[in-house]
Amino acid sequence: MRYIMSQHFFEGVSMGEKEVLVIASKVKSYIKSKGDLKCSAAVADVLSEKVRAMCDEAIQNAVADKRKTVQDKDVR
Repeated sequence: MRYIMSQHFFEGVSMGEKEVLVIASKVKSYIKSKGDLKCSAAVADVLSEKVRAMCDEAIQNAVADKRKTVQDKDVR
């Protein structure tokens, strides 16, 4: 038996909507290496929101293609 996830499959799953998805120390280090700049703590939160939105879109693309695996081609 095969199950197909709807686009709402992950809704209601508690993954911590405000959970930070990026490694703040790596982001700060990268920014510093590019121009000796400092990075505010809020940058990790903003980047996490962008990553979350990209993941949500990739999930929708995988579901639309009737796959259970999000692939690199789903991230557009």
